[in-house]
Amino acid sequence: MRTLRPVRRTLLRETAYEAIRDAIVRGEIPPGTPVRDADLAERLGLSRAPVREALSRLSGEGLVESKPQSYTRVTRLVPRDVRDAAAVVRAMHELAARTAVPRLTDADLAAMREANDAFRDAARRGDVAEALRADDRLHDVLVIACDNCAVAATVERYTPLIRRLEWRQFGTASAAHGSAELHDRLIEACAARDTDAAVRITAEIWRALEDLADDPSEECSA
Repeated sequence: MRTLRPVRRTLLRETAYEAIRDAIVRGEIPPGTPVRDADLAERLGLSRAPVREALSRLSGEGLVESKPQSYTRVTRLVPRDVRDAAAVVRAMHELAARTAVPRLTDADLAAMREANDAFRDAARRGDVAEALRADDRLHDVLVIACDNCAVAATVERYTPLIRRLEWRQFGTASAAHGSAELHDRLIEACAARDTDAAVRITAEIWRALEDLADDPSEECSA
């Protein structure tokens, strides 16, 4: 019994948050769908407390909206909101690249190449979830290397809102191939310690999501 330790409450909250967030991003809980903490808690095998905390966090990130005593539901995919979030995320990644490139180690570059190989392979197999995880790993190298807590927190705060568009984008072979090629160019610029080029390519990568948000076919109604 001495080896048993209480499960941290924050761990349950993170588990609930990640599961619900991913289900929304993948479209398994479509825009406009009402969500109840009791139902989600039962499906996740958790108590209602961590689920309520997760829904509160998702509300702050724009994936869930609530009206007191009325409803809690998944938000519509509103192009303007996604475009605004993508612009903020782009600016943060540009800042991360500008700060991080001179600091990158050989191990950092190797991690970026490995992540892009995994991205390309996942995209080829049509595994969108793994492609997004690999995409995160690649860009996280720069975010971590820049060592700016505000940048990391802002990226974490606004990225979930654009994930639904990224899910659709990486679901097509041509778009995923184009992203992998941009990643190759970014890695080459980083390896050459060409900060200006790395920033330009980073902007190109994330601006594509802003442009995608302007596509009328991407708007979903509740």
